[in-house]
Amino acid sequence: MTLIERITREGLEPDVERPEPGKVLAGDPVHSTWNIEDYDGLYAGLWQSTPGKWTVAYEEWEYVRILEGHSILTGSDGSVTHLKAGDSYIIRPGFRGTWEVVETTLKDYVILT
Repeated sequence: MTLIERITREGLEPDVERPEPGKVLAGDPVHSTWNIEDYDGLYAGLWQSTPGKWTVAYEEWEYVRILEGHSILTGSDGSVTHLKAGDSYIIRPGFRGTWEVVETTLKDYVILT
């Protein structure tokens, strides 16, 4: 194992899945995940989703940097956050609401459970 790892999709097969059917509110989003790091409750890699909308309930802490596309996070409190290429955010445990992918979105992520 190298001590420095580049975050890239090159040469890796993604895990492909969809949100649970009961959580999907619109479309047929397909998620592709390239998990590069999995260490003691910490995960890091790349995630991509095609358009759609589904409910989310965060129990984990997540840092995201949007590389491509446009998504909208809407909190159960009515707050609306547009995530676009170049944006970075922290999503804290307890966030409840919806994730809507308007344009296929690719993000870097670091998750701490």
